Amino acid sequence: MLNRRSFVKASAVISAAGVLSNYKAFAYDKKYIGLQLYTVRDAMAADPLAALAKVAKVGYNSVEGATYTGDEKFYGMEPKAFSKVLKQNGLVMLSSHYRLGEEQDKGKDTVGTILHDWQKAVDDAAEVGLKYMVCAWLADSERGNLDHFKKLADYLNKAGETCKKSGIQLSYHNHDFEFKQEDGKYPYETILANSDKDLVKMEMDLYWITKANQDPIALINENPGRFPLFHVKDMDKTPARNFTEVGNGIIDFKNIFKHADKAGLKYFFVEQDQTPGDPFNSITQSYNYIKKNLV
Repeated sequence: MLNRRSFVKASAVISAAGVLSNYKAFAYDKKYIGLQLYTVRDAMAADPLAALAKVAKVGYNSVEGATYTGDEKFYGMEPKAFSKVLKQNGLVMLSSHYRLGEEQDKGKDTVGTILHDWQKAVDDAAEVGLKYMVCAWLADSERGNLDHFKKLADYLNKAGETCKKSGIQLSYHNHDFEFKQEDGKYPYETILANSDKDLVKMEMDLYWITKANQDPIALINENPGRFPLFHVKDMDKTPARNFTEVGNGIIDFKNIFKHADKAGLKYFFVEQDQTPGDPFNSITQSYNYIKKNLV
């Protein structure tokens, strides 16, 4: 039987071990280095088969999609055909981006969105093997006031329920407009507070969080387990704060990744919305930095 001193000592050891277990760095699956295909969108539009082969040759083994909304195809391909191309290149698509669907296209509803034909989108995502479906961006007309963002949270909850039935997690990807205050509150806070924490996770775009003058680590500490996805995107050192290759800018990825377990991080994707030249040169530079410093 433990005496009081031994009990206290043992309890302290167990407690410390628990803390280390719960919040140790780099708890995510480090075998995946992902790329958001929007970075190489022109190449994907011209010849997706050749583009995916080049992405794999750089070293990336997972991707996040940027098309489906509208034509309900993955880069012009049906799910089965697209899955075959991914497999041929040793790639998996773990996540893909989708639109909300409030904004119409030439007066017509846009299918393959959260609000229109979402069940088919989920079925197709499941066939490709997606683990995450992400609400990617809101048009100006889809933003509105805080009440509208509460309505958005309701939409996300319902869409998340549909995803869950197919073993997929819904997430929301931020830009910087969610951090423009209204009545002393951020729309981002409204989304977090009014969406179910299990049905709706967040994909934290580290560039846009920084552009909005927010602290990603503070957000993680305030919302542990809510951020299974990161966009690893750097900001250059100029006053314009433009996009740049990972490791070439001001964002402290090493420190942020120390909080990966508390964030609930599962996967991350490199994204660079604009590149100074050939995007494949940029994604190679980012890959090399990540391989050396983050995994």
